[in-house]
Amino acid sequence: MNDETQDLSQHTPMMRQYLRIKAEHPDILVFYRMGDFYELFHDDARQAAELLNITLTSRGQSAGQPIPMAGVPFHAVESYLAKLIKLGLSVAICEQLGDPTAGKGPMERRVVRIVTPGTLTDEALLDERRDNLLVALHQSKQTYGLASLDLSGGRFTVVQVHGEAALCNELERLKPAELLIGEDITPPDGWRDHPGLRRQAPWHFDRDSAARALCAQFGVRDLNGFGCTDQPVAVAAAGCLLQYVKDTQRGALPHLTGLRVERHEDSVILDAASRRNLELEHSLSGHHEHTLIGLLDRCVTPMGGRLLRRWTHRPLRDRNTLGQRQDSLRQLLDNGGYEYLRGLLRGVGDVERILARVALKSARPRDLIALADALARLPDVQRLLGLLDAALLRELANQAGTHPDICDLLRRAIIANPPQVLRDGGVIAPGHDAELDELRELSEHADRFLVELEARERQRTGIQNLKLGFNRVHGYYIEVSRAQSQAVPADYLRRQTLKGAERYIIPELQEFEHKVLRAQEQALAREKALYDALLDQLIVRLSALQASAAALAELDVLANLAERAAALCWNPPELVERPGIEIVAGRHPVVEQLLDEPFVPNDLKLEPDRRRMLIVTGPNLGGKSTYMRQTALIVLLAHLGSFVPAERAVIGPIDRIFTRIGASDDLASGRSTFMVEMSEAANILHNATPHSLVLIDEIGRGTSTFDGLALAWACAAHLAGTARAFTLFATHYFELTRLPEAQSGIVNVHLDAVEHGDTIAFLHRVQDGPASRSYGLQVAALAGVPPVVIQQARQRLRLLERQMLRRELTGRSAASPQLSLFGEAAHPAVAALAELDLDALAPEQALAELRRLKALTGS
Repeated sequence: MNDETQDLSQHTPMMRQYLRIKAEHPDILVFYRMGDFYELFHDDARQAAELLNITLTSRGQSAGQPIPMAGVPFHAVESYLAKLIKLGLSVAICEQLGDPTAGKGPMERRVVRIVTPGTLTDEALLDERRDNLLVALHQSKQTYGLASLDLSGGRFTVVQVHGEAALCNELERLKPAELLIGEDITPPDGWRDHPGLRRQAPWHFDRDSAARALCAQFGVRDLNGFGCTDQPVAVAAAGCLLQYVKDTQRGALPHLTGLRVERHEDSVILDAASRRNLELEHSLSGHHEHTLIGLLDRCVTPMGGRLLRRWTHRPLRDRNTLGQRQDSLRQLLDNGGYEYLRGLLRGVGDVERILARVALKSARPRDLIALADALARLPDVQRLLGLLDAALLRELANQAGTHPDICDLLRRAIIANPPQVLRDGGVIAPGHDAELDELRELSEHADRFLVELEARERQRTGIQNLKLGFNRVHGYYIEVSRAQSQAVPADYLRRQTLKGAERYIIPELQEFEHKVLRAQEQALAREKALYDALLDQLIVRLSALQASAAALAELDVLANLAERAAALCWNPPELVERPGIEIVAGRHPVVEQLLDEPFVPNDLKLEPDRRRMLIVTGPNLGGKSTYMRQTALIVLLAHLGSFVPAERAVIGPIDRIFTRIGASDDLASGRSTFMVEMSEAANILHNATPHSLVLIDEIGRGTSTFDGLALAWACAAHLAGTARAFTLFATHYFELTRLPEAQSGIVNVHLDAVEHGDTIAFLHRVQDGPASRSYGLQVAALAGVPPVVIQQARQRLRLLERQMLRRELTGRSAASPQLSLFGEAAHPAVAALAELDLDALAPEQALAELRRLKALTGS
């Protein structure tokens, strides 16, 4: 604690209260409620003033020193919290709980919740299309346990992986807003200085304590029913996470009802580089709408959009699940059923997050109206699904239910257009509670009483400008002008003197004021009690309502994928057990939408024996990278259960997708482009299997020509021979096109181009065989390189080609590892050959010249 706050005895009672609360939360900002403001003091005030751009002032003195203070209005607190949360900070919300008129000393205050980056539930603080995850990480030797919680949706999952590479892959997939990690564990790469990193004492990860806490939360004797008995490291992480959430939320968590185990082997694994290179959600160009999810997500509910992202980042391998999703898409596409379903779901909203706020008792009145509107649509959804017989759709229909009693209760209990918050009442509908109606009637008829009383008093006193009024400081009063004050009756008691008027109170008005204000207070208290009881009724049914929300989200994703298939002319892939990939007329789903001209589709065939690897050559801009990426995206889409951009796709078992496409310096880690390239290549070479799909583009360019060529050759040979992975290997090293001669299972293909004078036309068509040339100078000209530079490069190219020819003629190619860019003296034999006029030579002369040339070579 700061020196200025150490001795509590020297401070005012209110500051002593604040400092005791602050001592319990020394490392986070405390928002201390004072009337209509949340105030911050001392170092908190200085920090908040700088971060939030609010005024730093002072509030009197305590312990003889001015108290630094900054504040934000309570009604606008969410916008300020959002700024702090984005910076990775946490905030303790300290509310007034006592009666401001009761007793002496400061009003009772208590921290009611702690807002942290990973435990957000307020709608205004969340991105509606993305999960906001709190993740706990525990380590035992080389085994890592991860527990993740989306508090705003109630999903609690665990996964256990082996090795640091697998850990980094999972963290890249989850992208936690906040990461809990033991003080005795080294944070993974990228997290050591992350603002969302939270260090926890090692005993928070005790396995036995974690199991007991989880069983108590879920109301079970053991965790066997959740399938996590073989995940002890992940269970330890889950226990730490649960305790952290309890500490921050300061209340029950009834929407956390169980753990879901995610097994590493159940999904197609994507490492961090592959997620980046395939541009699943973030574009390398910065245009994030030009990504796979940017193209896919047309979901009509926010919870559907979040589920689609989860599916995309964790594509499944289970053929039964994928087949059921495909069957559902086929049925929804028949007769446009998906359009009707999407129309119904548009009015559903974000039931998942509303229910989380219900569970935490932070749901607002408009949340409950939105929930009622969603439940009202369930009967129509059931009627539509009743016409379909896909197994998954029937299962989702059963899971969704209808909940007519809950819908009716909400409709009867809450007015149709309630205020944003409950604070001032006016939320509970008339007729829902007789006691509340009676109290409201007394309050609401006050105006009529006041009008009648004003008329009577004017008549009784003869003062025609007499009027009744009310303010929050003095309550009800009778106001008379100063000139008429001599005419007031004796029973008028002066309450306030103004410059031009006097204000009075009479016993009848005092009695009415007491009765009305008490009725208003009682009505508001009754309304709050009724609202709290309504939340309790919903919590009793929370599990069934959560299941309904999950079903609606999945229906939204399926209807969305059906819409995308119809709009983009996609077809169902065949998922088979025999290894291999065959694509007929495949297209890149994103690039196709960005072109002004028709996309050129291409075929692909990879087989276990004869075509495990394709060596892909062709000019830059010719479409090599697009061809490779579209293959991976088609495979990935198939493992979502989606249709794919191809006339036909037959896909065998795939366990992982690797990509090594492009690289740049990693300055933060001190790694060069070549080191980044080699690190990604090493990951692939160590982990690729015969069921992996590997995309490698231009490996080995970050070092010398011959080193790079040797590395590229060795990597390709390993992938095709030892790893036996299905591989697309793009290169500009034409020497690699000879690999098929040395090793089976490798085939050359190329993307062709046609030259017209000094220009080039890219055909984007994949053809068998290696490319004949690279067209580098033509591509440079298209890029705008000045003609004079192109001409100089062309001259140097001819020089280099002549040098190569001379080396081949003289057999000296092995003597020097590098061609000279600046030229060298011609060999006498080459010079003599260049001077010969072959057309003028007779046969005998030609023979004589050959003998002379041979002599010049020294042989």
